[in-house]
Amino acid sequence: MKTLICNEPGRLSLIERDVPTPTKGEVLVRIRRVGICGTDFHIYQGKHPFLEYPRVMGHELSGTVEDANGSSRLKNGENVYIVPYLACGQCVACRRGVTNACQSLSVLGVHRDGGMTEFMCLPEQNVVSAGRASLDEAAMIEFLAIGAHGVKRGGITAKDRVLVVGSGPIGMSAIIFAKARGADVTVMDMREDRLEFTLASLGADRTLIANDEAEAQAKRLTDGDFFDVVIDATGNARAMQRGFGFVAHGGRYVLVSVVRDDITFSDPEFHKRETTLFASRNAQPDDFAEVVRQMENGKVPTAALNTHSGSLVDGPWLFEEWLRPEAGVIKAILEISST
Repeated sequence: MKTLICNEPGRLSLIERDVPTPTKGEVLVRIRRVGICGTDFHIYQGKHPFLEYPRVMGHELSGTVEDANGSSRLKNGENVYIVPYLACGQCVACRRGVTNACQSLSVLGVHRDGGMTEFMCLPEQNVVSAGRASLDEAAMIEFLAIGAHGVKRGGITAKDRVLVVGSGPIGMSAIIFAKARGADVTVMDMREDRLEFTLASLGADRTLIANDEAEAQAKRLTDGDFFDVVIDATGNARAMQRGFGFVAHGGRYVLVSVVRDDITFSDPEFHKRETTLFASRNAQPDDFAEVVRQMENGKVPTAALNTHSGSLVDGPWLFEEWLRPEAGVIKAILEISST
């Protein structure tokens, strides 16, 4: 089977591997589509802090069941999406059902080889029917679930004024699911083209340029109140620290971003506002289900999000092309197999 492997930063190769055989509790899936995200680009560029090379990337996956291997839930030929988080099932977080915070969580395409290959053997519980979603749509469920999880963590309702900071794909997914809950959503970023997209295609209510005047503009927009919920999706430590100042008194701050740096804030301001601070890590099964439900309700503009596509064999040069800011990539999808 064809497999695209990152041998070292900046070097991708197409190699041949044997088709794996599923063991008890596993399902053999023919991978059809792989969504490309910032993590994959960071691996390719050598910027990921927790990774060993060589590595087969890819964790935003859809496919068809090749061998259900006795599963009572799945059948051969069924379109599926993959939950790429492999939890131990035994630690304190797993025992509480918070499997996304597993103490020894392993993520496909990061801690172990992922889906840029034609076939994978996967634990049955990580393979889920895609329902009416197309293969392209199913490959976008994982990144959308991350935004849905952040919105859930923030307890967002139709009464909330929400600020989403960062309008990359994860920020966009947070916008989509905050709007699905009826919230008023403002988006802040430095890229005007991304901000325009959130207004035209995602239903954002207004935008802010992340410049020196942003706090003053936010104060005017909210009559001095600032925002009930702030969601950071920048992946930038300075932006994450700055975000505390946009939270209303009694408000909530959700950090979807993760960085290696320490994040600091003014303790008097934090206490004065009685801010609630949430970390938001990956997603849980109900977040994936929420994405599928909102797709079926027509609330997720998948056609607008899916801006670029290409084949597995063209992957080595496509990564360089898609990294260029002028390429205008929002979500790129590699087609692994069409038959």
